Amino acid sequence: MIFKCEQTDFEEICEIINDAAVAYKEVIPADRWREPYMSEEELKDQIKQGVQFWCYKENGEMKGVMGIQDKGDVTLIRHAYVRSIYRNKGIGSNLLAHLASISKKPVLIGTWAAATWAIKFYEKHGFRLLSKLETESLLRKYWTIPTRQVETSVVLASPNWPNPGADHQTW
Repeated sequence: MIFKCEQTDFEEICEIINDAAVAYKEVIPADRWREPYMSEEELKDQIKQGVQFWCYKENGEMKGVMGIQDKGDVTLIRHAYVRSIYRNKGIGSNLLAHLASISKKPVLIGTWAAATWAIKFYEKHGFRLLSKLETESLLRKYWTIPTRQVETSVVLASPNWPNPGADHQTW
């Protein structure tokens, strides 16, 4: 049910991202919304930057996608989307569990601060919301996003992320 995406899946990945991203419309800052939410060029750029997409397929139909990106001392979960008609059926949970299980490093996830449903989803799966200071530092270190997006985003960390006050040599 969970497969590493191939080049032939490109158009379907883009379609799923843009279908599912409608949930962010009128939730995230208006200056950060655009249509399509992710252009084909932007998706190609993400793949060139090392985002490897995985998909959830059932009966031959791709129902969700999630990317993973190795950043040296951490792994990032990138672009987690489930087709609108298949939300709340465990697809995102299965993809997240699979991608987290294949990483031997701490996993970080960035999302919009206003996307409370996404934050709750990640927290339900054991991820911890990081402080604003830590979030800004990590977003600047591991993501290539505009300053406005840094200001309006949060970062969540897997359980093996160092606790506050711990030795933070890895970052």
